[in-house]
Amino acid sequence: MKQVYSVPKSLRPVSTHYCPGCTHGIIHKLVAETIDELGVRDRAIGVASVGCSVFSYDYFDCDFQQAAHGRAPAVATGIRRTVPDAVVFTYQGDGDLASIGTAEIVHAAMRSENITVVFVNNAIYGMTGGQMAPTTMVGQRTTTSPEGRIKGLAGEPIRVSEMLATIPGATYVARVSTTSPAHIAKAKRAIKKAFEVQLAGGGFSLVECLSTCPTNWGMSPVEAMEWVDKNMIPYYPLGEFRTPEGGQTNG
Repeated sequence: MKQVYSVPKSLRPVSTHYCPGCTHGIIHKLVAETIDELGVRDRAIGVASVGCSVFSYDYFDCDFQQAAHGRAPAVATGIRRTVPDAVVFTYQGDGDLASIGTAEIVHAAMRSENITVVFVNNAIYGMTGGQMAPTTMVGQRTTTSPEGRIKGLAGEPIRVSEMLATIPGATYVARVSTTSPAHIAKAKRAIKKAFEVQLAGGGFSLVECLSTCPTNWGMSPVEAMEWVDKNMIPYYPLGEFRTPEGGQTNG
């Protein structure tokens, strides 16, 4: 019988702690497949953030380092500069990267550090109980915004990809989704391209992945997928915001 699918070698054959319907697992698979296809598992060093993804070092079968909250880009910078042959990536959620870690990600991009950032945006603080995040949608209810995010008080959600795309040191910036097979195929291409930028010595790359959080959103997995399509993608449009060729292709 012909084998048409196998678990990526860069993923350990263990169960994850993620809630049913959470798409962290899909994103893990795409990153692991990329590492396998590029043949860099023996050189790969991941940096885990604080949040739901904190245990990613248990799931990826490559070297890993835990960073303090928001400091993954700084840790990745240190690793990349001291181990020049390493392929270094961070795996960060929106509460980590877009809140306490905002300065870290901006300055890593400004310096065009030759690292790859996988940024998971599920519009909420997942691990700590569902509080409002910098990426929470206007009107979205959370444990700290029970009546919904109010624009006049909390402002609008931060668009990380658009912000970083204005920085000269950011070589590749893209936003993808994980809510359909077609979106997942595009996400895979973007993640692979981001790693290829690093392998070519091109500098800073980031892929923002729109993800779900059914538990804290109070939805079923199917409802959560539909909510991303209906509410997040219109505000967080998909596409490449900065490429090595200088192009920009949203949509």
